[in-house]
This record gives sequence, C-alpha cells and structure tokens, in this order.
Amino acid sequence: MRLSQFRLSKSRLSTASITVFVFRLALMGFGLLSPPAAAVQNPHGVQFVQVKADPTKKPEPPAPVIAPPGSDLYLAQRGDSIPSVARKYLKRTKYLTSTELAGAIRDANHNRQGVFLKSGEQIIIPGILEGPIVEKSVPVARDFEVRAIYLTGVMAGSDHGMRIIRHWREVGGNAVVFDIKDSDGIVNIAFDHPLATGQRHYISDLPKLIRFLHSENMHAIARIAIFRDEHLVTTHPELAVKSHRTGESWRENGKLVWTDPSNPKVQDYDIALAKFVAQAGVDEVQFDYVRFPAEGDQKDAAFNYQTEHPDHPTKMQRSEVIANFLDRAYTQIHPTGVLLSLDVFGVMAWQRPVDLSHTGQDIVAMAKHCDVLSPMIYPSHFFGMDGIAHPGDAPEHFIGESMDRFMLITKDSGVVIRPWLQAFAWRTKTYSPKYVEVQIEVAKQKGGIGFLFWNANNDYSKPYTAMPEMRAAKGRYFRGDEVGVKPESPAATPIGSAVAPVSPSNATVETGLSPSSSDSAHHAQKIWRH
Repeated sequence: MRLSQFRLSKSRLSTASITVFVFRLALMGFGLLSPPAAAVQNPHGVQFVQVKADPTKKPEPPAPVIAPPGSDLYLAQRGDSIPSVARKYLKRTKYLTSTELAGAIRDANHNRQGVFLKSGEQIIIPGILEGPIVEKSVPVARDFEVRAIYLTGVMAGSDHGMRIIRHWREVGGNAVVFDIKDSDGIVNIAFDHPLATGQRHYISDLPKLIRFLHSENMHAIARIAIFRDEHLVTTHPELAVKSHRTGESWRENGKLVWTDPSNPKVQDYDIALAKFVAQAGVDEVQFDYVRFPAEGDQKDAAFNYQTEHPDHPTKMQRSEVIANFLDRAYTQIHPTGVLLSLDVFGVMAWQRPVDLSHTGQDIVAMAKHCDVLSPMIYPSHFFGMDGIAHPGDAPEHFIGESMDRFMLITKDSGVVIRPWLQAFAWRTKTYSPKYVEVQIEVAKQKGGIGFLFWNANNDYSKPYTAMPEMRAAKGRYFRGDEVGVKPESPAATPIGSAVAPVSPSNATVETGLSPSSSDSAHHAQKIWRH
C-alpha cells in the first residue's frame, strides 16, 4: 500500500516538476524571468543566446590610403613587386636609383616587408617631382683645385657608385669624373642624335646625377672619349680610318676602334654630345682620346684630311687637325660657362717628334683651346725612360720630371696643369697610401693644381686611407678648395722621399701604344692611356 502510494506520488512530482521547468523556460524566452544568480556567476555554464543576422548590413571597407604631398598613390596589379614599381616610377621621382626608391617606398608604407604586392593593394610612392629636373652648372675658375676620382658610367649610375661618391667626399674629395662615352663608343645617357645608337642608359637621368653631386658639394666632370669609338666604327664604317691597301676600315693592331679624327661628321657628333652634357648642368667637360691612333701600321692609315686638302701649301699635319677641332669645340663650349679639359699622354712632355707625328698632340697648340690640361703621368707607364728599370717604383722622379716639362711647355699660356695620377698597383711593388701621397705632393710642388685619380676598377682604397692624413697636413698636399671658397695657399713644405713598399694588388689597366716595326726611335717607349 505504501509502495504504491509512493510510486504514484513520485510520478505526480515528476510531472509537476517538468511542468514548472517548461513554464520557467517560456517566461525566460519572453524576458519575464531573469536567470538565477548561479548561472550569472558561472560564465562556463551553458547558455542559449539568440543572434539575429542583418542581411542588409555589409562589411566595412578598409580605410582609404591618403598619399601625403609630394607622393603618389599606386594601385598594385597582379604580378607587381616593389622593385618593379620602383623601376616604373624612378624617372618621376627625386631618387637616383631604383634600389634607393624601393627602400623609400618601404619606409613610406610603414616599413613594408616582402617583395611582391597584392593585387589591389594601395602603395604610397614618395619623392614625386613636379616635372623633370633642370640643373645648372656651378661655375668655378679654371684654377679651381679639383680633387677627383674616376667612375665608369655603369658605376656612376649605381648604388655602389653613390656610396663611392659619398665616401670620397667624406675623406676630402671635391670632384668626380664620370663616363658619358668611353672608347667602346656606347653613350651612357639618353642622347638624341642619329649617330648615338646602341645607347645603354646606365645614367638614367643626367641632371639628377649632377644634382646629387652638387648636393654633395662636388664638381661634376663629364668624360667623353672622342676619336676612339668602337661602336661608331662598327655601325658607320664610312666614318672609320681607311686602309690604303684594302680600301676597307683600317685596324689598329687587329682592332677596329678608330674613327677618322679629321672627318667633319665625327667632329660634329662629339661636339654636339659635349654641348648636350654642358647644357644638362655639368661643371666641366673632359675630352679623352683627342688624338690620332698611334699604334698599328701607320703608313697604311688613310685619313680624310689627306684627300680633302691636296692643295694645302704645306703638307697638313695631324697636330693641325687636332688644333682646328679643339678651336671649334672650345668656341662652342666655352660660352656655356663650363670648363673644357683635355687628357694628354704624359710622354708628350718630352716633345719627341715621333710621338707628335703619331698622336697629333701638340701641347703648345692644344693649350690655346682649353682651360685645363690633364697629362696622364702614371709612373708605371714610362717604360725605358731616363734609364730607370722600374719606373713604377720611382713616382717622385717621373711625376716631378713630367710636371717640370709641362709647366715649361705651357708657360704664359694661362692653362692649368691638373695631372692624372696612379691609383692602381700595376708594374709597381710600392703602391700604397704613401705612394698616393708622394704623387700628390710632388705634383703640387711642381706647379700642378689639383689631381685626378684613375683606377679602371674604381677601387680607391689607398686614396681613401691617404686623404684624411693629407687633409690634416693643412696645405702640404693640397690647398683644400671647395666650391665657392678658395683658401689661401700656405708656404711650401719640403717633399717627403720615402715610399713604403706594400704587396701588389690586382688592377685593370688597358693596353696602350706599342711601337710599329718602322719606328725604331719609338721602339724603347710605349705610350699608354689609362
């Protein structure tokens, strides 16, 4: 009896409990009953939350990127990368190289990492110019003391070249010579001329490079190889030196490299290029290879002047052709306010008839049509001269003797002698920072104003080391001219004589002049350019 009653009571209780539970759920669903405190205090308890989606609401788009003044906004396309965008925009920016611009793009976009861009990604391009850069030359007197190094066109337009320029400035340099056209004939800038084919724009924007040099307070010197032009001879054989024997283009020791220096079209082309770079803002135009070929079979070489002037009262000389060309060039370049300098063989200071008849470099005549003469007086290149077996190890003698002779030849002409000096270890065991110092000191004491350092590989580690010590010497090695400032020249200091020996290092030096079989007087001497 009790068991049956108990089971019935339990059944009724369960039914009542279920009914109450369902009723409480209904009240909670309508918000009429709050959950018990225990449920609130237990965040891990199971709770049923109803979320209603709004089908009309769209995700908010990302905030738009706003380009600051002087910048542009680029919308990335599929396959774009930061380097490719930098190359695309380079000419429109103040930056000199695409690598430099790529770094600036990363900085402008919150230190953007990675290389590739997402399609549709907005990228800020900094340094946008309002228009093409127009740079003006910074005039200096012809006796401005230049302290320069040489850079190839490839190097001048590169990031490494920029680092070289900045470092040269830091150690005391104030000028850079850079190639516009070397003897390969390739023009390194954009130049609109029918003969300027096969260009390689290693210097993508010449006024921009010049502005960079000016911003570093540097004197900008544009070097142009004049009559040794391999590309022009190949593409326009009618402009080459001719062979008497075959009537075809004449070759210098098997090499097809020389245009005819007496051909008016060749002369006009080089003058046009010189005027173009002068108007682009360089401070000085430098002519190299302003001469006739001096190697090879000279008797087989036929030139335009020999046929164009058959009735010349006296047989026209190569030196006269060179002087007439320089007269025309200087007349057109000088009014721009840009200096004109000429590279000449160091051995021309000895004024040997065979050298003059081959090269046409009459120093007295050339001095009348330029502002600066730069003899290439690398000690290592004076083979067999003055009875010295190893001329490369006698920088004092050959720098001093060369300068004495050049100063005497050009006396009262007003031309400045600014020598090319040796910055390579070829044919010498003593090349070192001290070797550099000796050359500069002797050249200065002998009347030279400034100097140019040549290294075909653009390696100036020894001059870098020597320059701070020379600068600290306050006038012993150089005056220290800067653009716009010319300090007083201090009293002369005795020339040091010691040259510390060091182990030789590799250096690239181009081959120069070798004697022809018919010139016995010339046999003991080779003439070299850089």
